[in-house]
Amino acid sequence: MEKEQINGSDILRPNKNYKDTVFRMLFSDKKELLTLYNAVNGTNYDNPDELEITTLENAIYMTVKNDLSCVIDMRLNIFEHQSSINPNMPLRDLDYVSRSFRQFYDRHDIYSERLIKLPNPKFVVFYNGVREQPERREFKLSDAYTHQEGNPSLELIVLQLNINPGYNDELMQKCPTLREYMLFVERIRTYRQDTDITTAVNCAINECIKENILSDFLRKNKREVIAMGIDEYDAELHEKTLMEIGYEKGIDIGREQGAEQEKIQTAIRMLKAGKLSREEISIYSGLTLEQVLQLKDEL
Repeated sequence: MEKEQINGSDILRPNKNYKDTVFRMLFSDKKELLTLYNAVNGTNYDNPDELEITTLENAIYMTVKNDLSCVIDMRLNIFEHQSSINPNMPLRDLDYVSRSFRQFYDRHDIYSERLIKLPNPKFVVFYNGVREQPERREFKLSDAYTHQEGNPSLELIVLQLNINPGYNDELMQKCPTLREYMLFVERIRTYRQDTDITTAVNCAINECIKENILSDFLRKNKREVIAMGIDEYDAELHEKTLMEIGYEKGIDIGREQGAEQEKIQTAIRMLKAGKLSREEISIYSGLTLEQVLQLKDEL
């Protein structure tokens, strides 16, 4: 992390090799993760020591790494945080859960006559991207199947919860840290409208500390949060830009197609009238002579 002076204040520059997320770091604490678990499941567990964190790490599973997962009372929750919409989350979670289940049995056990007991899995995505989404939404593994027929033999359902302002208020009330995370993200986006991403993250952190939003966490982990925040919201802005470019291209394509249809309709009317030569129709309609001849054949 490097320091830079902007308007007399120290601005920290990110370590580009930092690949964690603020969300993951916040809820890696057992007490906070238990509160999130209770909020999502409507439970009232009060002993963080009963919760076992089962998050997959790169060090163990090569490039496979999920955000958060935990087990309590033989119930497994796999949590992901997304700022983009990913209909492939069921497929990703299928990989996560199969690897997570391996922590509950020895590989030789699957050949025995004894039934292996596994924790009940639940899959949740916390969404806070810029694209409009409903409060709750389900993604199913079977949606990806080539043949949509009957009840699939293998199903996996991921619940997406929108954690943007104005959504899932009851969930936010039950988990204050999740609510404060949402407010922190909104501050970054607000500042990002008028300044660069580094300044936006720094300003959001300073303001949240003053207003007691994630204040202890931000004071303790300021450098790491800046690195993670810049990475996260740079990527989000990039995605939004691509979306806008795609939308604009779509409009341009639509206009071109509309203009082409107008030319075709003009040529059809002239051909039906039968008063102009093919060459004249080509000139007046804007179509090529070859297109006019093809239209004539079709008519």
